[in-house]
Amino acid sequence: MSVPRLVIAAPSSGSGKTTVATGLMAAFASRGLAVSPHKVGPDYIDPGYHALAAGRVGRNLDAYLCGAELVAPLFAHGARGCDVAVVEGVMGLYDGAAGEGELASTAHVAKLLRAPVVLVVDASSQARSVAALVHGFASWDPEVRVAGVILNKVGSERHEVMLREALDESGVPVLGVLRRAGDVGTPSRHLGLVPVAERRAEAVEAVGVMASRVRDGCDLDALIALARSAPALSGAAWDPAEVVACGAISPTPPLPETEGSAPRPPYRPERPRPQTPDGLSGAPLVAIAGGPAFTFSYAEHAELLAAAGAEVVTFDPLHDEQLPDETAGLVIGGGFPEVYASELSANEPLRKAIAELAFSGAPVAAECAGLLYLSRELDGQPMCGVLDAAARMDERLTLGYREAVAVSDSVLAAAGTRMRGHEFHRTVVEPGAGAAPAWGLHAPQRRVEGFVQQGVHASYVHTHWASAPGVARRFVERCRTS
Repeated sequence: MSVPRLVIAAPSSGSGKTTVATGLMAAFASRGLAVSPHKVGPDYIDPGYHALAAGRVGRNLDAYLCGAELVAPLFAHGARGCDVAVVEGVMGLYDGAAGEGELASTAHVAKLLRAPVVLVVDASSQARSVAALVHGFASWDPEVRVAGVILNKVGSERHEVMLREALDESGVPVLGVLRRAGDVGTPSRHLGLVPVAERRAEAVEAVGVMASRVRDGCDLDALIALARSAPALSGAAWDPAEVVACGAISPTPPLPETEGSAPRPPYRPERPRPQTPDGLSGAPLVAIAGGPAFTFSYAEHAELLAAAGAEVVTFDPLHDEQLPDETAGLVIGGGFPEVYASELSANEPLRKAIAELAFSGAPVAAECAGLLYLSRELDGQPMCGVLDAAARMDERLTLGYREAVAVSDSVLAAAGTRMRGHEFHRTVVEPGAGAAPAWGLHAPQRRVEGFVQQGVHASYVHTHWASAPGVARRFVERCRTS
């Protein structure tokens, strides 16, 4: 597969990657190009702005959550039929999963995609030193092709001349210069940018400003030519129907007992259940929470559920007073329920409907925000009451990748199944685990967390089902039989 592509990276966070990547997507789209937007890492928020800019769903490329071998196939899946792909990096170019070397870094993903890298440099406090910085990043790993620089926060024409003169000696061409400017209208909150779904009109305006700045300051023709210089990728694109049909999650022995943990059920390997001749026994409806309070969801999850035979419908817990008719399963991903606690609490009919569905034994998968919503209360506001736990905001940020092993049999996985996940929250749930915990975690300390009860699997840990398509198949099978 040959898709022209660029990776937009930076020496560090805060250099302007999101502004440049989002503006570039919108600028390319305004030229009539079909643009495929991607984000390195687990971040859910930036892809919302990417989708607004490109008019196509934003997708994540995470070598830790999905494995390095899936990065190129997932990229090819997302970029089908597109003229160009823009991949926004994460943190600094060479920053990866803690203690794992280059794993999941922007540089790692760029190498897996064989994509040229454009380095966005905050030049606000430097002149000739910019050449040393760019030279260092360009020469650090010879397998990473740093093929251009975009200078951000340039103060004046004289400043630009000084920077260009210095970079003439580096051998890395300057492909754009963005002048120092005020806020482009992307406000931040306790976990980063405010999601598009919460401020769509303002977000549209902000993306327009980003596009205008990139069009005015960057050489779009040179950037397109650079994207087209990327070689073809070998291998097939990821296909949800194919992986659901043959993919599985292989259980591994659970983590050793940890102090205070509940006893582990015996390890039992998962075996695919027999299906009807046409591969289906009806199309159960799986409702996925959306709207401003629940904005975090990987696009591949819905695709896998559909490939497993489900009818997938999105609903908004802020406004819909009932679940979709004939809901057989429920998925509640991440988001910011803490911002909308009063409104979610006020929607008592839906809270009761969700509780009734959960207590009936129907499959319910809840991650992070979903965990909070299923709790008894959130910052003192009544929630769904499915879990006997209380949630509250906390000053401490919990952030990082996780190695997880399923402690209890659930609608997602058999006990002993090993998966990788990610935590990102400023809330606390007390207690942190139920009588049957969801996961045993390795780091930052060994602990059990989450809740498995009846058909409910609720946890702070975000997982990417593309790495374990058996999760979607198992969930849909349980929807048929519950």
